[in-house]
Amino acid sequence: MFPEYDVIVVGAGHAGCEAAVAAANLGSKVLLATMNMQTIAQMSCNPAMGGVAKGQIVREVDALGGYSGIVTDETMVQFRMLNRSKGPAMWSPRAQSDRMLFARKWRQMLEAHPNIDFWQDMVNGLVVKDGRVCGVRTGMGLEIPCKAVVLTNGTFLNGIIHIGEKQLGGGRAGESAARGITEQLVSLGFESGRMKTGTPPRLDGRSLDYSRMEVQPGDEQPGRFSYTETTPLTAQMPCHITYTNDKVHEILRTGFDQSPMFTGRIQGLGPRYCPSIEDKIDRFADKDRHQLFVEPEGRDTCEIYVNGFSSSLPEDVQFKALRLIPGFENARMFRPGYAIEYDYFPPTQLKLTLETHLVKNLFFAGQINGTTGYEEAACQGLMAGINAHLNIAEQEPFILKRSEAYIGVLIDDLINKGTQEPYRMFTSRAEYRILLRQDNADLRLTPLAYQMGMMNMEARMERVRAKEEAAKAIERFLRDTSADPAELNGFLSELDSSPLRQKTKLHGILLRPNVSMAGLSRAVPALHHFLAGFDQESIELAEINLKYEGYIDKEREMADKLNRLEEVKLPENFDYQPLVSLSKEAREKLSRIRPRTIGQAGRISGVTPADVSVLLVHIGR
Repeated sequence: MFPEYDVIVVGAGHAGCEAAVAAANLGSKVLLATMNMQTIAQMSCNPAMGGVAKGQIVREVDALGGYSGIVTDETMVQFRMLNRSKGPAMWSPRAQSDRMLFARKWRQMLEAHPNIDFWQDMVNGLVVKDGRVCGVRTGMGLEIPCKAVVLTNGTFLNGIIHIGEKQLGGGRAGESAARGITEQLVSLGFESGRMKTGTPPRLDGRSLDYSRMEVQPGDEQPGRFSYTETTPLTAQMPCHITYTNDKVHEILRTGFDQSPMFTGRIQGLGPRYCPSIEDKIDRFADKDRHQLFVEPEGRDTCEIYVNGFSSSLPEDVQFKALRLIPGFENARMFRPGYAIEYDYFPPTQLKLTLETHLVKNLFFAGQINGTTGYEEAACQGLMAGINAHLNIAEQEPFILKRSEAYIGVLIDDLINKGTQEPYRMFTSRAEYRILLRQDNADLRLTPLAYQMGMMNMEARMERVRAKEEAAKAIERFLRDTSADPAELNGFLSELDSSPLRQKTKLHGILLRPNVSMAGLSRAVPALHHFLAGFDQESIELAEINLKYEGYIDKEREMADKLNRLEEVKLPENFDYQPLVSLSKEAREKLSRIRPRTIGQAGRISGVTPADVSVLLVHIGR
């Protein structure tokens, strides 16, 4: 009935969709197996993509040929560039999505791919022979052969939904949990754990009084995620902001004795940076209010997502508390918030390719690895799909360094440090964030995807080359062109910047605080005329390159220095136990994580600089 597939992807959430596309775009024949074809790429939680550091990840996924950026652009209802008041390393794109259109667009793009087949069924086991995965077993009793498997099970592995004292088996509201895979993996020697996440109640937008809330509009000139020519956003929808208060908190506290989080019924740790409303009230008892974002679910629905009000309290407590929030006095609830507890597998059991150490050609991606967030899941799916294809083609693995991408930071953190709580990406996790900006993800990563042979990258590469050449031309013009005091002193005076006494290169003026390329071009007609021939993206890139040149060079130099240790390979089957000069902790962790390089070894928690020196001496360096 089934041919032997190159890659079977289990689960069709954000990680599964990107994994299927990545492997298929490299030429693998892929089967995407999901329990429900109607929920492919469903946004299980908030109807948004991007945000601080997450927006950079979406742009990186797009630069590598993934689809998340394109789908977001084609289905968003609002776009905002966050942190514009800070330096460009912190700028982070975020889009409010139309939930139903997002899933529909993803499915259309997947179905249009000739290398992707679909099967609706629960996968409840793997076929493993001689330490290698060679198929999956389904709830219908079918065995489907393949050369590699990517598991992207999300919150479905033995999932339990908690609402007050009620416990329901399920991986998402109204959907069954997945059984069998955890048990089999544990029997094969894998270590598993439990985590939890939550979601807020959904409300009827017709019952809300928006006049009592603050309006949060999108950017006047909305940007986009994809580096391709996606459809420009028009007719943006506003979000709104409101706040909890002491009365809301009092009502919520009445349900604490029934809260699964406080009574100990939930064993798994929840996300530190996206806590439930009851957790916020408990941990931040000194705060008399908490901010809530009132987000539309789409253009053709009145359903509203209350961002910041995740809860697993009884539904009647949630309802009473909600009605005390300004603007929510007459709120009608579509469904209550809930917490969900699920199995995950500590990611220290994986290689940097996301392949497991214990079973060859078996890859994990997404929440199964202990992460939270659509964007974190999508980039892992992309990398697992790429490496599944490369593995079976017996080609070199594709691994991104920490200095090359936020994706590299995320995977490196997971494999070398592990996580006991849902991992979320922040700009502060990246030591090279001036290099890893959202505006240059295409320059950093598209050439790598092109060299790898990813489909449809030729036009993207031409665009990257054109952008790079345009930015260099602008930089040359500013370095070579001077302006005289009469032309610029009025402009500088408006900025409280010291006047010129002689002709000065435009480059030097741009380096002054508060001087922007846009302002300078308004003051200097020759610059304005020159820039008219370039797109805004290239102009912005040139401005950042010039204004932050010293910082960029310093960070690149630091990265190059540390990357030299990434070139010093460690044998895959290296025996660390006889090296008594290593600490006991180092021997234990090096044996378990099996780093590929000296650089990776040095980032493992518990491996000291002295241990790294011992390794260097031992391998003759």
